[in-house]
Amino acid sequence: MRFDLTSLQIFLCVAEEKSLTRASKRAHLALSAISKRIAELEHRVGSPLFTRYPRGVELTPAGQSMLAHTRQVFEALYRLEDELGDYSDGIKGQVQLHATTSALAQFLPAEIKTFTTQFPGVRLDIEERVGAAIVRALSDGRADVGVFASHTPAPDLETFAYRSDEICLAVSVNHPLSDRETVRFPEVLRHELIASHAESALYAQITQEAEKLGMTPTIKIRVSSFDCMCQLVAGELGIALLPRHVIRIYANSIGITDVPLDEPWAIRNLRIGVRDFRQLSPTARAFVEHLRAS
Repeated sequence: MRFDLTSLQIFLCVAEEKSLTRASKRAHLALSAISKRIAELEHRVGSPLFTRYPRGVELTPAGQSMLAHTRQVFEALYRLEDELGDYSDGIKGQVQLHATTSALAQFLPAEIKTFTTQFPGVRLDIEERVGAAIVRALSDGRADVGVFASHTPAPDLETFAYRSDEICLAVSVNHPLSDRETVRFPEVLRHELIASHAESALYAQITQEAEKLGMTPTIKIRVSSFDCMCQLVAGELGIALLPRHVIRIYANSIGITDVPLDEPWAIRNLRIGVRDFRQLSPTARAFVEHLRAS
């Protein structure tokens, strides 16, 4: 089944105007030409796309499906036009990157810097998201590349090993646990915690591990950023579980320290995810290869 773009544009026009007459004026075509194009589309589809009324038309269920797919076609064409325009301006394309807070706080900034230094014309659009939202964005085509924790279900994606991080306990330098070599998770749960937002992969992991022990974390304060968590720990308002690298960024300046968490799950693996590596733009493929080689 093949469709030409002109017929699809006319169909879209009729669907939006809900009138053959108004669509003909908008498209600057004769009403008979509009009617003929719609009839040809309906014949090709094998089903009516519109229900005709004296004062206009309404989409049938088949027409509603056709409208959704037609909009996707034109959105893809607009993106293509935009990206090719970037090439003509000397820019080498665009990458939509969605990543977890942990990945953005630790590893990605340096690797994005080296990539954009090597390819200065590339534009990266970066969004911070939780793992499940990243997987959905990749599946829906709203993101080209994602970085998320390996325990996030992603059955329909291609994934590649990326980096590992270690979850440690962040405490103020004056806290009783600050001089410990390691700490077990049950002991951590006896203290009031500063936690990230409820949808974060890190918080989900903490609650899951607590449930296995038949315990519930006592959340004193919940904030949305690692920076705020560290500042609150430094203010001795609680303790927090955070990636070691993040804690050490703040350790010297605000008086916090990291205590290793003596649990096998404290070592987390991050993965790179894409919907279909072969279907990525050359720019997005180059970015994935850059991350994999880092």
